[in-house]
Amino acid sequence: MSASTSTEDPIPGPDAAEPRPDEFLRALYDFHGSALLQFAVRRLEGDWHRAEDVLQEVAIRAWRHAGELDPTTDAARPWLFTALRNLVIDGHRARQARPPETGDPELAHLPVSDGVDHILTSQVLVEALRDLRPAQREVLLHVHYLGRSVNQTAKVLGVPPGTVKSRTYYAARAMREALHNRGLYANGVDGADREAS
Repeated sequence: MSASTSTEDPIPGPDAAEPRPDEFLRALYDFHGSALLQFAVRRLEGDWHRAEDVLQEVAIRAWRHAGELDPTTDAARPWLFTALRNLVIDGHRARQARPPETGDPELAHLPVSDGVDHILTSQVLVEALRDLRPAQREVLLHVHYLGRSVNQTAKVLGVPPGTVKSRTYYAARAMREALHNRGLYANGVDGADREAS
């Protein structure tokens, strides 16, 4: 059979438009990241750190198949979930095949600051601030970020001190709600969890 009568799809040439890595990965995380992470956490019995590692590996593998996958559609989900499931199973088998690691248990629980938590928290705070009205953002900026007193903020904004107090109260309440909607709770505990204990 000659190449001209082949029923297979032609191999894309060098001029075929391939997505840039950052666009592909951003679309992958935007459309599927949350569902994949939740699935990984359930499969890994609540281990968020391992789930994030597995999700990153799935993203790398998806990028290697970028020509076959469109991250903006649900058609990619079966492939993504299968790859994630296989990575979880492979990881479990690898841990079962080698002896348990031993070492100083005190060292295993020492926190290591890598700045990632700070960056993620900052990103969530910026997104939550976007939910607030401009006047609320402005008063939070002056009172909490710049450390100004109520009277100083009132003078800078040209409003009475009572208005600053009121805006600060409602801005803090709206900010708590915005953070709660993003899964962040006071002291890391949901209000319903606090009432139950």
